[in-house]
Amino acid sequence: MHLLYEEGGDIKVATVQSASGAGDTESWQATSLSGKKIKLKAKEVWLRFEKPEPQALMDQAKALAQEIDLQFLWDCAPDEEFGLVDVALEYFGAQATIFQQTALAIALQGAPVFFRRKGRGRFQRAPLEQLQAGLAALERKQKELEQQAIWQAELVAGVFPESLRSQAQQLLFSPDKNTSAYKAFIAACTESGESPAQMMIRCKAITSPLAYHQGMFLKAHFPQGSAHDASLAVDQAALNQAIADLPLADVTAFSIDDSGTTEIDDALSVTALAEGGHRIGIHIAAPGLVITKDDPLDHIARARMSTVYFPGDKITMFPDSVIQQFSLDEGAPRPALSIYIDINSDGVVNQDALQLRAEMVPIGANLRLEHLEHKVIEASLLDPTSDFPYRQELSVLWSAAKLLHAGRQEQRLANGLRAEQLGAIDPNALARDFHFHIQERDGKQHVDITARQRGSILDTIVAEWMIYCNSAAGRLLADHGLPGLFRTQKGWGPLRTRMQTTPGPHEGLGLDYYAWCTSPLRRYSDLVNQWQLIAIAKHGVTAKMVAPFPPRDAALMGIAVDFESCYQAYGEYQDRLEKYWCLRWMMQDDQPKQVFVRHLKEGMSRVEPIPLHLPIPELATHTRMTRAEVSIADVDLLQLSAGVRVLQIETPVVIESDASLT
Repeated sequence: MHLLYEEGGDIKVATVQSASGAGDTESWQATSLSGKKIKLKAKEVWLRFEKPEPQALMDQAKALAQEIDLQFLWDCAPDEEFGLVDVALEYFGAQATIFQQTALAIALQGAPVFFRRKGRGRFQRAPLEQLQAGLAALERKQKELEQQAIWQAELVAGVFPESLRSQAQQLLFSPDKNTSAYKAFIAACTESGESPAQMMIRCKAITSPLAYHQGMFLKAHFPQGSAHDASLAVDQAALNQAIADLPLADVTAFSIDDSGTTEIDDALSVTALAEGGHRIGIHIAAPGLVITKDDPLDHIARARMSTVYFPGDKITMFPDSVIQQFSLDEGAPRPALSIYIDINSDGVVNQDALQLRAEMVPIGANLRLEHLEHKVIEASLLDPTSDFPYRQELSVLWSAAKLLHAGRQEQRLANGLRAEQLGAIDPNALARDFHFHIQERDGKQHVDITARQRGSILDTIVAEWMIYCNSAAGRLLADHGLPGLFRTQKGWGPLRTRMQTTPGPHEGLGLDYYAWCTSPLRRYSDLVNQWQLIAIAKHGVTAKMVAPFPPRDAALMGIAVDFESCYQAYGEYQDRLEKYWCLRWMMQDDQPKQVFVRHLKEGMSRVEPIPLHLPIPELATHTRMTRAEVSIADVDLLQLSAGVRVLQIETPVVIESDASLT
């Protein structure tokens, strides 16, 4: 004997091996079609039959079930609950065969829109309203499946559906996986064997691997787009009113930046003192005089946290119109927060002569590194006939910068760290600073990557005086009992360098205090610190009563955490795009490129002329800085990887590493 039963929503047949009990308590030991041993009770069995054979029954019943008219079956069924055999007599007549009854069981079980299950082999037809709603839903689902199949076929053929074009970014970066569009897209990727990004590029939904990397970043950090709202601006009347009472500084300041800098945050001045020595002025652009906590421009800066830098472009923290109002551009006095310090004729800083002022500072020039750096050397600074501007001022700044650097190195040694070298580093060492110049050539983007050697006189002047300014800012905040965003470095481990709201040492720089304040047009941390410093400049010892952030302010602690997270993400994006353009540089000759690399550690190596790190397992057992010539091919701009073949390995070169990053 054979038994028809339901398991897991499916109609199945089993062959009886033995039986026990009688009536409602009867049970059977049986074997399913798959060979599984099961036990069935009387209440679980829908039908009992001797013939036909189970497999033949199921094959024919499944085919017959497809022919059953579910609407007619619903019409035939009674309003009250019914059993399988009852409705079989209504639909097929009194001579309903076991094939027909089994087919009907399969049809009823698979039609929840038409019939509700009320128990094993028991059903009740759905109310008319629910039936109509269910049928409408089925029709919609069928249309969705048909549309999904059409989209999938178009995508596989390399045509991106026009109706999905507006969803391309969302499908790639933040899809709703329950939509037909996403299901069609993923099915097409599976069918073609491509990744989602590869599919998008082949179908021209995104233009290139670069667009993929950019789109992924923008979707995560600028989901509404990176452009600024044109209505966001500083009212000129409000700016005029804010600076009307500021005194005019009796100095002529100058900035030192590369040609690509449009947000000029800082400038320097040198004034001879009657009693000998000089007064050094460090002048910082002062948007904090007008932009206040919780105003619309603060909200946009708070959301962005920093200007995002990457090869070929940048996403500014403030709108261009705001930058133009506060950037320390040459030709006119600009609002600034100035820190003054006196040095004697030998360049020694008088730490007790620190002054902080909000004022209008005349900007005499915006010096550009590319035009001046090669001219500013020790000999030319001492030569009155040298033909570059601000020679005397740069000479004074350089003499004092060397002493500032030496003082920091003493503290580094006291902290158990190695002293950093002043000036140009070993020419055989790997360069760390690079300039990416991207331009159109023959209808294609071409990248030139040039190393900028650290440690020039101008580089050191700017670095040392900005470090001093940040240190002085930290000291002022600490002395006045005001919280700020302090950059600290202490001990070892993943949290060695971090942002905190209370003063702390920066062991790597050899400083007791360090609070970023020199880039308020580019970093939100610096703008926050500027608000606190303006309170000190205007109110002195009572600054705590008026400063935007009082001690132990929870909002400031939240800003510190958010800034760290955001700043790290922006840095990772810059690194990602730099790697992309390094790989593009590798591909520009349309042939495998042969370059030299230096092994760093654990098989990771750096290409000598560009900042590209690649895994080379063959070098894993070699010492640090082992030099090898390699051939690079099979560049993948989506995965940011490349195939590397070692051509020859040279004798290791021992080179001291340079300064740690701050």
